[in-house]
Amino acid sequence: MRYWLMKSEPDEVSIDDLEARRTVPWFGVRNYQARNFMRDAMQVGDLAFFYHSGCPVPGIAGLCEVTAPAHPDLTQFDPASPYFDAKSSPDDPRWVCVDVRFLRKTRLVPLAELREHVELAAMPVLQRGNRLSITPVGEAEWRFVTERLMRSGS
Repeated sequence: MRYWLMKSEPDEVSIDDLEARRTVPWFGVRNYQARNFMRDAMQVGDLAFFYHSGCPVPGIAGLCEVTAPAHPDLTQFDPASPYFDAKSSPDDPRWVCVDVRFLRKTRLVPLAELREHVELAAMPVLQRGNRLSITPVGEAEWRFVTERLMRSGS
C-alpha cells in the first residue's frame, strides 16, 4: 500500500462533496508527473490525504481511498469542459484519472501547521515551488499526520 496527498480546490470538489457522492473520479489533472503517479504507481487500496488547495486556508481536510485503477479522464474529450484537450483522442487518451472513495473528514490540518513539524519537512507539498496536485507521502509522514496531528490539534 502507498500513501498520497491529493489536492482539490473546494469550489470544484470538496471533502463535503466527496462525502455526499461517496466516490468520485479524480478528473482534471493536467500535469504529466501527477498523471504518471496515477497511471504508474497508484493502486486500488492506496490511501490519500484529501487536501483543500486554492482557498484561504489550504490543508488536509480528510482521508480517501483509491477504488479504481487509472482509466481515461473523460473531461479531456468534452469541448465544454475546462479540462478539454483537443490533442487527446479516445483511441490514444493523454490524461487519466483514478476513482477515490470517501473515508472520513478530519479536522483541517492547515499547511502552516504541517510546516511546523520537522518530521514532515521532506513532504513534497512543503517544498518550495511544488505545485503538483498529487504527491507521494511516506509511511512515517502518514503515521505522524494521522496519529499525532489529526488527533491532537498540533
